[in-house]
Amino acid sequence: SPPGLLLLTSFLLHVEEGRASPTRLVCDNRLIQKYIGEAKDMEKRAGNCQALPALSCPTVLPLVDFSLQQWKSKSNEIKRREILCDLALLVGAVAGAQGQVTQECGARQLSQLYQHANSFILLLQTFSWEAGPWEPGCSPRSMEQTHITSIFLTYRQLVQGKLRFFFHDLAKDLCK
Repeated sequence: SPPGLLLLTSFLLHVEEGRASPTRLVCDNRLIQKYIGEAKDMEKRAGNCQALPALSCPTVLPLVDFSLQQWKSKSNEIKRREILCDLALLVGAVAGAQGQVTQECGARQLSQLYQHANSFILLLQTFSWEAGPWEPGCSPRSMEQTHITSIFLTYRQLVQGKLRFFFHDLAKDLCK
């Protein structure tokens, strides 16, 4: 089964009737640690692929570093939208890189990363504190890269940083 399905399934199995509340995903710290571990593994496996070519067309990646002090001052909705913007840009970068990578090892890792990142997008779209659909009209800070491994590094940093802290912040409200 595709790895991204695990995230979506674990979420769907713990949705309260009538209102989307992925409590277990947020309240069980082991799950985010598992996703961090998977991100590290994907990054490591991609780094072990033999002779990954540089991308002929640079890919645009979100800059996912952040100030913890500024992060804490934002509402959960703003954090969610910021992460969705980062993920949308990352998914686009992965899709662009997939079109340039023919080597089996690299292509397999990019496909797995694409599934994981899309699963997080679907999950984060279920959390919404404001009316109206999510609009991908955002423009996160970004940089161009030609190294495939930088895509995996960005994803790991996003999961280890903003996503982990976002889930931690949600847990304060949902896991009483």
